[in-house]
Amino acid sequence: MGLSLLNLEGLYLDDNTFSGAIPSYITNASRLIHLEMHQNSFSGFVPNFGNLRLLQKFRIWGNNLTGDLRFLSSLTNCRHLQSLAISINSLNAVLPTSIGNLSTSLQDFRAAECGITGAIPSEIGNLSSLLAFSLYSNQLTGFIPTTLGKLEQLQGIYLHNNRLRGYIPPHLCQMSNLVEFYISNNMLTGPIPECLGELTTLRRVSFGSNNLNSTIPSNFWNLVDLLELNLSSNYLNDQLSLEIGSLKVIISLDLSLNQFSGDIPSTIGSSQTIEFLSLAHNKFESSIPKSLGNIINLESLDLSNNNLFGAIPKSLEGLRYLRYFNVSYNKLEGEIPTGGRFVAFTAQSFFQNSALCGATRFHVPLCVQTRTRSRPKNVSSLLVKYILPPIISTIILVIIIILLIRRRKQNKVPLPADISLGIAWRRISYQELVRGTSAFSEANLLRRGGFGSVFRGILSDNGLNVAIKVFNVQLEGASKSFDTECKILSSVRHRNLVRIIGFCCNTDFKALILAYMPNGSLEEWLCYECCCLDLLQRLNIAVDVALALEYLHHGYTFPIVHCDIKPSNVLLDEDMIAHVSDFGLSKLFDEGEIVIHTNTLATIGYIAPEYGSDGKVSTNGDVYSYGILLLEIFTRKKPTDDIFGEEMSLKDWVSAALLQQNSVNEIVAPGLLTRGDQYFSAKEECVSSVFGLAMECLAFSPEERINMIQIVAALQKIKTRFLASNRLR
Repeated sequence: MGLSLLNLEGLYLDDNTFSGAIPSYITNASRLIHLEMHQNSFSGFVPNFGNLRLLQKFRIWGNNLTGDLRFLSSLTNCRHLQSLAISINSLNAVLPTSIGNLSTSLQDFRAAECGITGAIPSEIGNLSSLLAFSLYSNQLTGFIPTTLGKLEQLQGIYLHNNRLRGYIPPHLCQMSNLVEFYISNNMLTGPIPECLGELTTLRRVSFGSNNLNSTIPSNFWNLVDLLELNLSSNYLNDQLSLEIGSLKVIISLDLSLNQFSGDIPSTIGSSQTIEFLSLAHNKFESSIPKSLGNIINLESLDLSNNNLFGAIPKSLEGLRYLRYFNVSYNKLEGEIPTGGRFVAFTAQSFFQNSALCGATRFHVPLCVQTRTRSRPKNVSSLLVKYILPPIISTIILVIIIILLIRRRKQNKVPLPADISLGIAWRRISYQELVRGTSAFSEANLLRRGGFGSVFRGILSDNGLNVAIKVFNVQLEGASKSFDTECKILSSVRHRNLVRIIGFCCNTDFKALILAYMPNGSLEEWLCYECCCLDLLQRLNIAVDVALALEYLHHGYTFPIVHCDIKPSNVLLDEDMIAHVSDFGLSKLFDEGEIVIHTNTLATIGYIAPEYGSDGKVSTNGDVYSYGILLLEIFTRKKPTDDIFGEEMSLKDWVSAALLQQNSVNEIVAPGLLTRGDQYFSAKEECVSSVFGLAMECLAFSPEERINMIQIVAALQKIKTRFLASNRLR
């Protein structure tokens, strides 16, 4: 190869199963610019590539290469080198000082998970164009070289999971473009340099699991664009500043396992974007701020192992996405909230508090209302004054309700009252809908459904674009479908459920006015021959739908079963966020049922086996439909596709591919997995994990299927792994 392909400029062998030694004759292809051999099984020593003087990209990460790092010295001849990636090999050697002689054009140096020992050479400061410097998960010792501060272009430092000691050099504050700074899991001591608070470009900071002491610098809270801050497992102390509330866009904040004391600042409630918040294992001595209920995106809240007192704020019941909650080992008292996500928490969230009370499942005493012990002097007067009035009022109320029910049954026109449709809903006239849709013209028709059609319209008073779902009242079941949607949509609130704006209802016309979704339905996107949904977009849509179903099944007062999960009922807004729609077939389990029998059939191909054969409706049926939806999202094959029949279903097709090695890319949606893609391996692992999860949703027996809480957790892990793989490479 090296002798005959003298004009070769690009050699791409990545993401295969090549083994053996890297052939040294490749070095004869002296015009090579790109050499990519990562993600294979190459072994042995790395040859001397100094002859490839035009080389710009050299990537051999993810192999079984051994030996030393002397080949790095040979690369000093490659004066155009821009990217050098040797991570995930067993090199087990010391970084040579010659790395300071590498090309000044070098932008990307990655040598993570290589077993590298010794210190980081100070000569690293010569690489003036460096943008990313990654040496995480090695066995590095010594200090962080102060010369790193000379790399003013550097955007990412990844030195976590080593044995580095000493101080964090203030010299690093010279890096005015630094975005990500990861040095967790080392043996660093001393304070956090105050000047780091002046690096306004910082977005992610991870200093956890070191021996840092002193306090958090006051100007650290000036980093208003910070997304992630991890200072856990150190010896930081003092009180948290009220300025913590200035972190308006932060997503993850971990200050656990330190020695912070005093109050938990109420201003933290201003950071409404936080998804993960841990203040566990500190010395906080205050009540839990009610303002935490303002952090609307919060998914995980850990306040355990402190000295917190008082009651758990009822405001936390409004945190719709909260999946993990822990206030164990404090001094809390009063009733444990039971609304919102608290219905899903267990006793583990509340262990070892002084005086909590509540439901028996929390392993705490029942709450007992205190009563005055003064002995009544006149029983008759108390009876007349306090007992008879509520009894009489109750009787009168019951009579009124009975009369209203009888009157409603006699009324042949089922006109819902405003209060039953939610106080925020608007009653919109038929004439306004006619004007807003140009008399329901075909030009404004968005789609047709089983019980009617959906039109795009504009409300005349505010110019708002809306979707108008008009029910064909002549069809049997249409009026019932309208009533069902009204009943359910008036009760539920979730960012991934379609939002209702108003209604129009008279003798022979019924319509719901919904938020307009400019990107249409998921079905439309999957049907396009040139479907341009990338893997992350599909994953986000899957997560959105799962969160909606998790809320319906487990986050509302009573379980709600959608009964018709399919791509046409998943709508996408302007930001491609998915919203579940069409609740016409849904069932509300408001009387403690687990299974309901019905004669109403959902869409063929998405129906669970027990639904189609016995008419059994349960949350397990939605899980099955969701499993089919997952397969369709990532294969672009409908369950009713012509290639499927009695002998093979969509489920069988995917299951067979999972059993065969390297067959997933044969069934995945076209263009989603490409062999030449540098992220091919990460994408393939992601898709395989999704398919495996779908199989757990599609178990034949309803009892063997996982629930939506487990599905959401699994999807979040899959997404996190996928994003981490892309970032680290």
